[in-house]
Amino acid sequence: MNRARSATSRTRPLLTALAAVALAGGFLVASPGALLPQAQAHGWITSPPSRADHCATGTVSFDCGGLQYEPQSVEAPKGSTQCSGGGGFTVVDDDSLPWPRTTVGSDTTFRWQITARHSTATWEYFVDGQLVKTVDGGGAQPGATVEHTLTGLPAGDHTILARWNIADTVNAFYQCVDITVTGAAAAAPSGAAAGSGLPGAVRVGGGLSAV
Repeated sequence: MNRARSATSRTRPLLTALAAVALAGGFLVASPGALLPQAQAHGWITSPPSRADHCATGTVSFDCGGLQYEPQSVEAPKGSTQCSGGGGFTVVDDDSLPWPRTTVGSDTTFRWQITARHSTATWEYFVDGQLVKTVDGGGAQPGATVEHTLTGLPAGDHTILARWNIADTVNAFYQCVDITVTGAAAAAPSGAAAGSGLPGAVRVGGGLSAV
């Protein structure tokens, strides 16, 4: 009887240790994602190439950090007019960097590559900080690619900020595109777009918005 009690006392610590190892092993097998960061897939502008796309394709002469692996993940709360949205990929906010510019015409189509089809509230486009186009997403999920055309863009160098506002979260996805527009939009009387009452207006999707 005493021998049995003694054997039990000696084996109890060993069994406890083995159980702990088995539990840890089960956790590693069942949830490896808990130990590794998981990249989230969403969407980015590929044409004309956005700053994020240039980082991903290696067409810049500087280090973009993690953005080179996640051009689709420039995500932050809605409402920002920063290229990063105020999120983690702040490299895209640095206008002093030699971002490549794409030469385009006054009518230009912007193409998003969507890798997670979030329900969409709106798509918004800003030219040099001025809102020129809003597309209602109607809460629907977009396709694998989404295209929107801005028309009547003024000649010269511009930075376009595109903002994809998600319907069922507080966040949006942000993209900045650097372009050089060749050829001016048709001049309106007195330097204003006809009927707009706004100097230097840009015609967008059949409407007119000041820039």
